[in-house]
Amino acid sequence: MREYLEIEGGYPLKGEIPISGAKNAVLPALAATLLAPGTYRFTNWPRLLDLYTMLELLSHLGARIESRGPVLEVDTVSAEGVEAPYELVRRMRASILVLGPLTARFGRARVALPGGCPIGKRPVDFHLRGLERLGARIEIRHGYILARAEDGLSGAEIVFDVPSVTATENLLMAATLARGKTEIRNAAREPEVVFLGEMLRAMGARIEGLGTDHLVIYGRSELEPPREPLRIIPDRIEAGTYLMLPGITGGEITLAGVEPAHLETPILRLKEAGLEIEAEGDRLYARARRPLSPLKIVTAPYPGFPTDLQAQIMVLLTQAEGLSLITESLFEERFHHVFELRRMGAEIELDERTAIVRGPVRLQGAEVEANDLRASACLVLAALGAEGVSRIYGLEHLDRGYEKIEAKLSALGAKIVRKSYEGHQAFGPCGAGPRD
Repeated sequence: MREYLEIEGGYPLKGEIPISGAKNAVLPALAATLLAPGTYRFTNWPRLLDLYTMLELLSHLGARIESRGPVLEVDTVSAEGVEAPYELVRRMRASILVLGPLTARFGRARVALPGGCPIGKRPVDFHLRGLERLGARIEIRHGYILARAEDGLSGAEIVFDVPSVTATENLLMAATLARGKTEIRNAAREPEVVFLGEMLRAMGARIEGLGTDHLVIYGRSELEPPREPLRIIPDRIEAGTYLMLPGITGGEITLAGVEPAHLETPILRLKEAGLEIEAEGDRLYARARRPLSPLKIVTAPYPGFPTDLQAQIMVLLTQAEGLSLITESLFEERFHHVFELRRMGAEIELDERTAIVRGPVRLQGAEVEANDLRASACLVLAALGAEGVSRIYGLEHLDRGYEKIEAKLSALGAKIVRKSYEGHQAFGPCGAGPRD
């Protein structure tokens, strides 16, 4: 049984959306529970497919998982497994985050090479070279990463060619149990990295430089679970996605439970496009002026414009008067959504890693299919602003990163329904739903 979203577009949206806990913060936090045995408690955790995949992996490794209302408990006292199998890792690239903690704590790990969204090469070289710098011996056999460090890890200097979020997180975790001092230069600065570092500090780790590109970690022989529950930070990408709605559909919205400081660059660019955005505590208020202005966007590591909002702002810019340019500097294959947006009437040309967007255009409802997480979100935005009915397939991607999206959008007045279908449907390379 597969599912799709049916959306009737063209309705102004108005109301409040609660923002969920960040997917990209909770996943490394869950991996960090493997560093020390004990019970970990999390609040504001998002009910997402990726989170359940990570919990399934932790359970496979021996952890006990329990949901107590708003509190998620992870008990790693019996978590002594060291293998992350392909059938789990292939579903979610972030599964590689267990590699560092397992190697650091047990001196060995066997982790399948990761899968995830098909948005580019995203090699794991940074993870592997970093662990080798810390003293691990690395082999790749039959599709698995084999890491060994029977005598433990030792501090070292690690320099990334370019910032990598998951590699920074993996090596940050590993370094907390390494002997001596580790320095990570050109480290990722994302709020999710900072959140992980603060969790590790609560476990007894000594870390300097959080929020900068130079991290210094003084390893310890052991850590312990934080005494207090950890509240997962708000999902800035979910917030940024919904923040674009007024520019696409009209109306005005309020985002509740956000951290505006994590969205400074997207807010600045959206204001340049013509959105009126005000922050008040943990709330953002947004509405759009007409006409919208075109933009030149270049994705960049934090605090630059996020690659995870590239597809969504492309939809917004189809409604701007004039020519917009969007350059994807991080992932070489993150323009698959362009072909589906063209099916909806968007005028977009590609010149290598730059998309040229002409607007304004009246988007038309169509059958489209997403092939990665953020592409699925952009197609939902496009359908909400389009004339007529759209059907969006590939919801297994959307469900990885957006909690209760139909309920949240319906509360704003959107005409959106999730439906199921059966059979052995086939999809083309830029599929538009089921066909015989």
